[in-house]
Amino acid sequence: MANQIKWSIDLAHSDISFKIRHLMISHVKGAFKTFDANIYTTGKDFTTAEIDLWIDADAITTGDAKRDEHLKGPDFFDVENHKQISFTANTIEEPDADGNHELWGDLTMKGITKHVKLNVAFGGIINDPWGNERAGFTITGKILRSEWGLTWNSAIETGGLMVGDEIKISCEVELINAGEKEILTETANANTATIIF
Repeated sequence: MANQIKWSIDLAHSDISFKIRHLMISHVKGAFKTFDANIYTTGKDFTTAEIDLWIDADAITTGDAKRDEHLKGPDFFDVENHKQISFTANTIEEPDADGNHELWGDLTMKGITKHVKLNVAFGGIINDPWGNERAGFTITGKILRSEWGLTWNSAIETGGLMVGDEIKISCEVELINAGEKEILTETANANTATIIF
């Protein structure tokens, strides 16, 4: 018998951010302001986590309205036809010597799905002053936007391209324990049945 815990994202204390090279000399930062997830663990063991995250692609912001509209258009995320970005995962490796984990999952953008690796630093579990149990994580990683069809670019006079291909991902995630349910495993006649209630 084991307990499965559902975790909810505390959206007020979480963010999904990114940065990308601009003009070969600096970076532009951005974030997605609307997102949520279903997250379940067996007990409080986050290496057992099952994650189903979705992001509203139309909620991208970089601090410049004109640039944001370009990013939402067909040159980039094409939000009219691809409203959501999703990430599903159920493989979190055991921690390394520094306590960091590898998180493997499927990232889908513009209808294209790729298997990606993210790095997870576990901040710990605490009880807050209001009686909630919370867990914190810092998640980082790198992807190439061209692998999801985000290929728009423009050459600059001094050589090189206006926008880099590599996107650096940086997320702060604070979860709240939203409750448990028992999982009973019964074996009969050499058959195993899992009952969730």
